[in-house]
Amino acid sequence: MIASALRRIGQQVLPHPILSVALFLVWMLMASPAGAGHATIALIVALLVPQVMRVLEPDMVKVRNPVAIIRLLWRLKIDILVSNWNTAKIILGHRKAVRKAGFVNIPLECSNRYALACLAIIVTSTPGTTWVQYDRYSRVLLLHVLDLREEDDWKAILHNRYERLLMEIFP
Repeated sequence: MIASALRRIGQQVLPHPILSVALFLVWMLMASPAGAGHATIALIVALLVPQVMRVLEPDMVKVRNPVAIIRLLWRLKIDILVSNWNTAKIILGHRKAVRKAGFVNIPLECSNRYALACLAIIVTSTPGTTWVQYDRYSRVLLLHVLDLREEDDWKAILHNRYERLLMEIFP
């Protein structure tokens, strides 16, 4: 009974303990010089921000297939390296047939907001592509690409390389 009371008090004070620790550590890493004043402010931020998160009541993230996360990260690592190389060749003018930049409308099957957020991060962190707009009603993504090929190529790349894995990860 005492243990459950202490657990409830702990959940009231630190509803998101990992977030609290991360906020404190990031604040202290960014503080220069790190002293008692910065530690006090970091502690206040680390205690108050999770309280706001509790009020917002974010949904718990459910992961269906954790192994797919590893496959996605590996694929993303390779794709970012290749994209960096290809983008550098275009920008530096070392590509023989430079294609034009443009916009592509890509219909998506995925509707999970966490999967869509991950897809937005993936697309924007990959050089040469930018997530411009997403219409949640029609589920169409407007994508800007530096090296515009056929629209069907970009649809296949996004769907086969990322969207399918994200749909495996997030139910």
